[in-house]
Amino acid sequence: MEATKHRGYEKAQRGSNYPQRSTKASAKLRGLPKDSLEVRQAKTVTWILRHAAESEELELRPDGYARVHDLLDRPKLKNLTFEALQDMVQKDKKTRCSLIQEPDPKSDSSEPIWWIGANQGHSMKAIKLDLQPIRNVSDIPTGLAVHGTNTAAWELIKTQGLKKMSRNHIHMAQSAPGPGVISTGRNFATILIYIDVQKALGAGVQFFLSNNGVVLTEGDGFGSLQPEFFQRVTDGKGKELTGWRSERPLDSRTAGQPVAIIQAGESTFAAEISGEDSNAASSADAAILDVQEEIEKLSL
Repeated sequence: MEATKHRGYEKAQRGSNYPQRSTKASAKLRGLPKDSLEVRQAKTVTWILRHAAESEELELRPDGYARVHDLLDRPKLKNLTFEALQDMVQKDKKTRCSLIQEPDPKSDSSEPIWWIGANQGHSMKAIKLDLQPIRNVSDIPTGLAVHGTNTAAWELIKTQGLKKMSRNHIHMAQSAPGPGVISTGRNFATILIYIDVQKALGAGVQFFLSNNGVVLTEGDGFGSLQPEFFQRVTDGKGKELTGWRSERPLDSRTAGQPVAIIQAGESTFAAEISGEDSNAASSADAAILDVQEEIEKLSL
């Protein structure tokens, strides 16, 4: 099928069986005022597909794909054309999203239409991605799984482990940041955690590969990847960190933790939990709300 020539092409195709643009959702783009329009639109597209389909009244398939014409009908994306969306997806070095053409099961026509979906990073529990199971470390093309974070968060991670928090998975790259690497952290990550995937697999932790090559895990039954599965840890320049193995691990299941690891977007940072809430999960959620300003600064 030839690429869409103008914004209204597929909108005209859909007929009257599809809902019109929502009037409830805000038209404000994600991102910072200093960001370009293109960057803010890209952040908004990723945010909707990963986290906000329900609030934006966007219908998703179980695999996380949405009709492109439905996405472009969101108030926040009123100025985004199909051509610009296509260019955005093609030029994204992290390949956050994919565009595909398939028939619409709700349409009488067998003609394929455009669909778009985020490759990973969802917080919506109903989304079931088509992920490749990793049964051996050799199933990872590079044989590596690396999580990037910062120094403040590392002080907590080295005892509490990595946590998926509100996300469906903990994310890892297949190598340290560099050309051609799909990264799970910002370029300014100061700590790199190399995961012993084989050891974790032996302990029953499941790992997967996303369509864009990101290594994913739900962690243990409590959504954590414990420090015992950290193979080595370096700073951003590759210098080995020592002494962390002697730190006394904290039980991630213990309630009332004084701190929480916040993994927002694809970065990790620490946030204090205030109050005397004995429920660690509730406290962590409260901490997330307290750092929304920081989350907004992160590129999705």
